[in-house]
Amino acid sequence: MIESDPYAEEDIGRMIGLLPPVPEGWVRAAQEIPAFRSMLDELVARAEADEVFQATMIADLEAALAAAGYEPEPRAVEAVRRQMRARSEADA
Repeated sequence: MIESDPYAEEDIGRMIGLLPPVPEGWVRAAQEIPAFRSMLDELVARAEADEVFQATMIADLEAALAAAGYEPEPRAVEAVRRQMRARSEADA
């Protein structure tokens, strides 16, 4: 039988308190993840449901992102490409 140390949680909490603060960039990036994933899901689902939109994305992804109301920043463009590639490979 394993006995638990009643102070283990307190020790862990104390040690966490000794760590330096998380860099602000990490906090900002973590806050952006849900919106970014939602954007990816919405765009890929729209491309799967709408052949014209899909063709637009294939022809000029940056323009398709802008037309859909999203900033065509390099990170978003690459993420959408990866997601679409993964979905098309899964369908093959």
